[in-house]
This record gives sequence, structure tokens and C-alpha cells, in this order.
Amino acid sequence: MATQNQIHLPIPPHFNPDIVGQVWRVPYQQRATEARAWAKNYHLQAASADKRRICLLLIDVQNTFCIPDFELFVGGKSGKGAIADNIRLCEFIYRNLGTITTIVPTMDTHTAMQIFHPIFWINQNGEHPIPAATNITPNDIEQGIWQVNPAIAFSLNYSYEFLEKHAYHYVQKLTQNGKYPLTVWSYHSMLGGIGHALVSAVEEAIFFHCIARNSQTQFEMKGDNPLTENYSVLRPEVMEGFNNQLIAQKNSRLIQQLLEYDAVVIAGQAKSHCVAWTVDDLLTDIQQVDASLAKKVYLLEDCTSPVVVPGVVDYSDAADAAYNRFAEAGMNVLNSIDFGV
Repeated sequence: MATQNQIHLPIPPHFNPDIVGQVWRVPYQQRATEARAWAKNYHLQAASADKRRICLLLIDVQNTFCIPDFELFVGGKSGKGAIADNIRLCEFIYRNLGTITTIVPTMDTHTAMQIFHPIFWINQNGEHPIPAATNITPNDIEQGIWQVNPAIAFSLNYSYEFLEKHAYHYVQKLTQNGKYPLTVWSYHSMLGGIGHALVSAVEEAIFFHCIARNSQTQFEMKGDNPLTENYSVLRPEVMEGFNNQLIAQKNSRLIQQLLEYDAVVIAGQAKSHCVAWTVDDLLTDIQQVDASLAKKVYLLEDCTSPVVVPGVVDYSDAADAAYNRFAEAGMNVLNSIDFGV
């Protein structure tokens, strides 16, 4: 696709692919000085002057999913998936610095007392479920295998009766929607913690873009509602409670914003979960407005990996099937080096 600035810029000398899998402090002032010089040297205009507006939507490129030994590292088939993805992602941002108008990182954002974390549930012995190894179904609640932990009601500012009714309704809705039973996850993306932060190398690239193009990074928080999940940044898994009252809403503002760009480029983690469901939700809205808008969406297949736990679970096929469906709907599935050609 033709764009208004030079398509592929060189990679700035500060970028070190060998430390993309590590956590470190970005030297903001130094990078800001370098970014201004870089923009001047390569005649980069302010993003406000872009004639073709391109959004880079980055799904949950956070330490909790992207750094080995963190809570939910996405290793993919290779075992180093998210690290390799983020090396290519950083290079993509730097190469396309002059063509990306806005970068929108989503931030999976959690506190301890949420419906998918162990503390929310107890068994008859007062024990919490084992994370990642426990799925909760309506039948489990009916048989008394799992129940809401009464001790959390005070801190969540709900009555225990409300939480009981909501939890049963919630797992019923997940089952009826045919997605999955409720999975109890390890504590992850904890607000205020290191795991919640963007991967350092990606944060650095995003900050460099912000300064070089005078384009404010648009952070989108998701997942902080204790009563529902937000795999997709565009809408929660369940929006209504047992009493038909809204407990959450879809992100109509962001959906509308994305549809107004000339191109939306999507990367992040995990291909099988938060990325796939975000793209699926975007496609649903596109098809309700104008199916031809799907051709504006570009999925960077080499900047995302599926959840794979060797010997336990492998979502590779499910992720590939989703991407095939997106391509059939008119979206562009390509490698990062091919964008802009």
C-alpha cells in the first residue's frame, strides 16, 4: 500500500533485540532527544498532517504475557513466541515510524478479587481452585464443588447473595454462548505490578514514535471489572447480570474510532485468545456497518503467537482457523515486513 512518508526507515541504533525478553527502564529523556533528531533527519511530519491515517492496535503486549517466567507467558510452538514476535513488532514500528498515525496499546488490567481469579472461589474445605487447571461450570456450582468466597463480598461492595446469583448466571452465559467454561487463571496483569507494564522494548518503540511524530499514545484499559472478563478490548464476555441490569458495556467509542482510520494494523498476544476475540468483535461491527471495511484491517501474523502449553493444551489450530476466517471475510493476513509494499 502506498503511504505518505518513506515506507521503510532504518532501525534506530538504540534498539537491541537481545534484551527484548527482559524488563528494564526506558531512558525517556535520552530517547526523546534522539527521536526529535531522528524526525528531523528523516523529515518526519507530525501525525496530524497524515493524509492516510493508520492505527496500530497492540493487544496486551505486557510483561505478564511476553516475558519468560511471568504469569501467562505466551511461548507459542517455539517456546519463545512472544519474544520473537516483539522483536519483529519493534522493528515494524521503527521501519514504519513515518506512516503509523496513532498507536493504541490495550492494557489487560486486573486486581485480585475478580471472577476468574482463585480468591473469588472456594470449595467445601475452604480451598481456592488451582489456577489454569480449573474450569468452573454451572454443574460444578449446582453440586457445591465450587462456590463464591463469602469473605470477598465486603471488599467488592456487593452482598453475598448478589455474588452467588451473578456467578451462577455468569458461568451459565459462558456455556450458552459456546465459548468455554469459566477458566480460573493465575493472578496476572495486576494493576500496580511489573506484569501489568508494557514490554520495555515495545514501550520504548512506542514512546519513540510518540515523540518523533507528535502523536500521543492512546492507552486502552480493559479487564478491571470484577464481575466479567474482557478477552477482547471491544466488549466484555458478559454484559448483563442475572437481573438483566448492565454490568459492563462494549467500547463503542474505540470501535467507531477504528472504523474511521484508513487502515488498522493489529498485533499482540495471544493470537488464540485476546487478539482473536478482539478481531472477531471488530469484524462483527464491520459486517453490521459495511462488510467491505474489512479490507482496511491488517493482521501481522508474525507478531502474535497462540497459547501453547506442551503436553497440556495447544490452541494453534484454533488460532489459525480464526485467522483463516478473518481472511475469508476480507481482512489482510500478512507478515510485518510485507506491510507497506
